[in-house]
Amino acid sequence: MLTIHLDSPVPLVDQIVAGLRQAIAVGELAPGDPLPPVRQVAADLDVNLNTVARAYRALEDAGLLSTVRGRGTRVTASQERSRGSKAEVRKSLVERVRNLLADARLAGLSEAETHEMIRQQLHVFWENVP
Repeated sequence: MLTIHLDSPVPLVDQIVAGLRQAIAVGELAPGDPLPPVRQVAADLDVNLNTVARAYRALEDAGLLSTVRGRGTRVTASQERSRGSKAEVRKSLVERVRNLLADARLAGLSEAETHEMIRQQLHVFWENVP
């Protein structure tokens, strides 16, 4: 379910959060689905269990997961809690898209290659949306 890269400059907890957010966003994990226990994920990924626990807590804070002692952790929503007004969220996302496009340009990708990459990812995230 999750893949991490130990040689990445991105902190492990952020990689776990991103992986789970993506799984929820594309529908691999739906509300009500259980997540493996923290200890199991930590063992599977060969990381410290506190790293996984911090990732789960971050996703709980975002309103995507819920943990009940003795019952485990489940996906509770397919959308995060609002992090501000729609205009504020949009402004933040536009900045992230601009950074992504700058990365693509600086990596030498053409506009056509970048457009195709984005089109493919849009299909992944919205293919099952009515």
